[in-house]
Order: sequence, then C-alpha cells, then structure tokens
Amino acid sequence: MFKIKETFILFSLIFTLQACGGKEDEVTPPPPPPPVVEANVDFYLTTPDQVNLLKKTTVGVSSDTNTNFTINVSEGTTYQEMDGFGYTLTGGSAMLINNMSSSARASLLQELFGSAESSIGVSYLRISIGASDLDVKTFSYNDLPSGQTDENLNNFSLNQDKINLIPVLKEILAINPDIKILATPWSAPTWMKTNNNTVGGQLLEKYYGTYANYFVKYIRGMASEGISIDAITVQNEPENPYNNPSMVMNAEQQKVFIRDYLGPLFSTENISTKIILFDHNLDNPDYPISIMDDAVAKSFVDGSAFHLYAGEISTLSSVKNAHPDKNVYFTEQWMQAPGNFYGDMPWHIRELTVGATRNWSKTVLEWNLASDPNSGPHTNGGCEECLGAITIDGNNVVRNPAYYTVAHSSKFVPPGSVRIQSNYSSEFPNVAYKTPDDKIVVIVLNDSDVQKALNINVRSEPVSVTMPSRGVATFVW
Repeated sequence: MFKIKETFILFSLIFTLQACGGKEDEVTPPPPPPPVVEANVDFYLTTPDQVNLLKKTTVGVSSDTNTNFTINVSEGTTYQEMDGFGYTLTGGSAMLINNMSSSARASLLQELFGSAESSIGVSYLRISIGASDLDVKTFSYNDLPSGQTDENLNNFSLNQDKINLIPVLKEILAINPDIKILATPWSAPTWMKTNNNTVGGQLLEKYYGTYANYFVKYIRGMASEGISIDAITVQNEPENPYNNPSMVMNAEQQKVFIRDYLGPLFSTENISTKIILFDHNLDNPDYPISIMDDAVAKSFVDGSAFHLYAGEISTLSSVKNAHPDKNVYFTEQWMQAPGNFYGDMPWHIRELTVGATRNWSKTVLEWNLASDPNSGPHTNGGCEECLGAITIDGNNVVRNPAYYTVAHSSKFVPPGSVRIQSNYSSEFPNVAYKTPDDKIVVIVLNDSDVQKALNINVRSEPVSVTMPSRGVATFVW
C-alpha cells in the first residue's frame, strides 16, 4: 500500500525513463508486504518482570522461512493421562482462607478452582492426614495422654479438621466436584511410635494393623463429610526425621506395612482409594522400586510419588521403566520466601511443569497453597520460610510465583488430557498435551538470557513468536 504522494513521484520517474528510451532502467514498484494474518492460536504469557502475568495475546501466521527452533507436535504419539495440577492445601492454608470474609473467600475459591475465563482451574489437591508442619500445632486424630493406648481407635475423631480444612474443602467441592484429593500423613499418633514424639521415631510393628485401620477410618470419615480421597501416600518424606511432625519408615517397613496390613485391609474393606509409595526425594529410586519388586506388595499399589529436594527429575522415568504398569506422581516442591520471579519461575517450569511431565508424572503439585505475610502458620520446628502460592493478609491476596507456575498448566490442561510428543530444546523446554475436547496445548519456557524467537507448527499454519528472556508461554489451538 503506497501513499498518494509516493505513488505520484514513482510514476513521474517511470515516465521520464521511458521517454529517454531506457527500458532496461525501467523502475517497477515493489510488491506490497503480505498482510499479517491472525492465527487461531491463544497465547498466554508470563514474564519475570511481572509486566505480563498470564496475559492473553494473539500470534500471527508466519510464511517467512527462518532458522529459529521449531516445536513440532505429534498428536499420534501419546504418553500418560494427566490427573491434574495444584497445591497442598495445608491446615494453615485452610485456616487463612476460612478466616477471610465469606465474599472474599468465595471470590478466591472461584478464581482458584472454577472454570471461568478468570479462573485458573486447579484440579488436584494434596492434604495432610493429621497435621503437617504448616499447621498451627501438631495433632493426630487419636491423641491420648502419655502412657495410654487405643488399639481399637475408639477415640478416633476428625474434629480438628472440621474447624477449617473440611469447611474449605466443601466449598471447593461445590465449585469443582471432580477435583482429585491426595492425603498424606506426616506422623502416626505418638503412642504408636518408638519415641512417643511427633518428631522422628518409627511406627511400632505391633501397631501396624492399628495404623492400617487408622487410614480406613480416615477415608470413611472424610467420605461421611462428602469428601472422596482419591489416593493416599503412606508417609510424607519417610527418610526425614527432623520435621515437626515427621516419622521415619524405611523401604522394608513400608513394604511390610502395605503388603501385610494396609493393602489387605483396603481390599477386605472395599476401599478404592489408591495407595502410593514413598513421597520423598528423587535421589533414592531404589526405595519404591524395591517395594514394587515384591509381587504381593506391588499388587496393592498404584505407583510412586516424589519431591525434588535431591536427585534429578529424569529419575521419574527410571522408576517408570522399572515398573511400566505403575504410575509416577510429583507431589511437592517448595519456594522460599520472599520469592523471586526471575529465579523461581524458570526453574519450576523447566524442572516440574516440563521436566516432571515429560518423565511420566501424572501430577505437578507445589508446596503450598497459602501462607501469611510472615510465612506462617507453621508448627514449632516446621518450615519458617515456605512461601505460599498466594499470600493472604486478611482479605488481601498476593499471587506469588507458584500461583503462575501451576496456572500455566491447570488453566488449560484439564484432567483426562494426554501428554503428546513434542521435540525438546534446552533453550526452549516445552511439553504438549491433547485435551478431552480436542485442543492442543503447548507450554514453553525461553530458558536463555536474551529475547528469542521460535516457531510452532500448529494444525493450520506455522506461527512465529518472540519470547522475552525467562518468559513462560502457554499456546492453545
């Protein structure tokens, strides 16, 4: 497209050259640039400077050839079906949410768990069986005075959870009845332990049967409140004796407990809740593998859960390959207060959002959902610097890096989505999914120090996008 003045000058020049007989010098106007065609691709961007926070924009179709890295997606090559993305709803998180005004709480829960455009669609939660270290105080569902025991669990009670956790879960389930819940104990009741203490110690073998019944009572108690527990892990961080609460359980002990007590009891009591192993770091894959090497124990378990405070994320695939018929889950990773978008977002996207899922994980869960401005509440000896995905101060909410780390998946990749093949680049770590409603989702990080362009071959025409350094993008078409 030329302006009128420019066009007049050009035609005057052509006329003059023709009059001089110089046909070989004839000037032909250049063709107009091709129009920019808007691609039918939604593009959501988060940048570490926080100028863009899940900001929706559009991308243009590119017909130009270039040497940029191209993400090629293959819908025909499929991997694991996803269970969901989310956080641990600790007792402290539930308390902070429950203490909000009813209108502020309703708005926040809709934002987190709803399906509207303004929501992020969290689809999976982890909760604690009894207290975690991010509760105000330690407790179990069968606390007794020193020296007393209760092998029949006559004093079992969920009353402590009825103060905050259960009411908040009921509001969440009213928004998303299909949300999956994983429940994890940090410790057995102290009277069942070798040291009669909330910190460390081991489960006394004489109480293996009692503790198995403790799980059954918990699952049925939650069901009576309208809360279905999809899965349990047997022990949070069974190799960590330092947290408050905590309990040590080595691989042999966990194998015997599952094989001879928990698994058979779940079977006879018709408990359909999945049993998941380990729930600790990726530096010790032999722990869950050795349990699954026992055919009887293996028959009772669904798979293994992991954290990444030690080890390599690729070890998930080693565990999967050892027992391909069993699942792997990523269930916990913290961010340290006060949080750092420049460091936290790229690491968590590369290692968890992309790394865990490309290595067969059916979930990606961040630790934890909510904290107050002082990284509380926590037990005496619990984590003092754990930053929630959100910070709640009264009715005020601040969204921290973990909020966006999860949202880039949870908002666009519902449960039942299947991971599909996409080619990998260390500069552009990425993962791709096909959703139940036939959409393709690609999540990608520019893991370099400079702005870079890349191409994505979508179903219709390729698109070309420039991504800021350490920017995270979700593409949907």
